[in-house]
Amino acid sequence: MRTPSRRRGPASARSASRPRIALGILTAAASAAALATGCSHDVPARPAVAARVHAGTSPGPVAAPAGWSLIATTKGTIPRYATPGGRRDGTVPGRWYGSASSLPVIGQRPGWFRVRLVTRPNGSTAWVRAADVTITDTPYRIVVNLAAEHLRLYRLGKQIMNAPAGIGTEQDPTPTGQYFVAMLEESPSAGYGPFILVTSAHSDAIGDWEGSGDAVIAIHGPIGEGSLIGTSGAALSHGCIRLQLPDLARLRPVPVGTPITITA
Repeated sequence: MRTPSRRRGPASARSASRPRIALGILTAAASAAALATGCSHDVPARPAVAARVHAGTSPGPVAAPAGWSLIATTKGTIPRYATPGGRRDGTVPGRWYGSASSLPVIGQRPGWFRVRLVTRPNGSTAWVRAADVTITDTPYRIVVNLAAEHLRLYRLGKQIMNAPAGIGTEQDPTPTGQYFVAMLEESPSAGYGPFILVTSAHSDAIGDWEGSGDAVIAIHGPIGEGSLIGTSGAALSHGCIRLQLPDLARLRPVPVGTPITITA
C-alpha cells in the first residue's frame, strides 16, 4: 500500500464554479448560485447512447426492460420531497457544475420517482414528481470491488470488462455504497486520460481539500502510476478510482446517471 502525500495537485485555469482535480480527488468549490444557474463548460465529445424516453408523467409505474436502469433528468431546478405527496423539503438543482441533473431512479409511486442525489451525505435520496422529470434508461452498470481492487462494467446485465483499479488508501479510503455517474469532466492533463467520470460519491475522510472545496470521487486515468496498478490493482489514491488508459476508454459510452456500486 502506498500512502501519498497531501499536497495540492496540478494547477489549472478553472473557475471556482466547476470541479478541480487534485491528486486523485475531485474538488468542488462552487457556490449555491453556481449550482442554481448551471455555469456551462466544455467537455469532450462522446457518442450518443441509444436511451429511450419514457412517459415520465404517466400515472402508472415506468417499467425498465431487463438489464436497463431508469434515469430521471430534472426539468430545471425542481422541488424535492421526503415522501410522495408530503411536504416539500428543498430543491434538486437543474444542473451540477454545468451538467444536467440525471439521477438514477430507485423507487416509484404513482406520479412519483425516488432518486439518488449527488449531494452530501453519501446515500442521500429524495422523491420528485413525475411531471418534473424526463425518464430515460441506461444499459450500463459499474461495480467497484475494493477487496479485489478491480472495476467491472456490465451492459444489459452481462459483464463486459473486469479491470485492475487504483483505489483509496487505508488513510483515505474509497467510500462504499450506491452511487452513480454524475457528470463527464474534461481532463486537466494527459495522465488523467481523455476524460473523467465524476461520481456522486464524496470522500468520508476528506471534507475539504486544503481549502479548495469538497472532495468528490472520480474515475480517471492512472496519473503516471500505471505500473503500480499493474494487472492486479493497488491502493494508492485519495479515494478516486484510477484505471489504465485502455480500460478507461471502454467507459466512454457510459451515460450520466448510470448506477455505480462500490463494495468493500
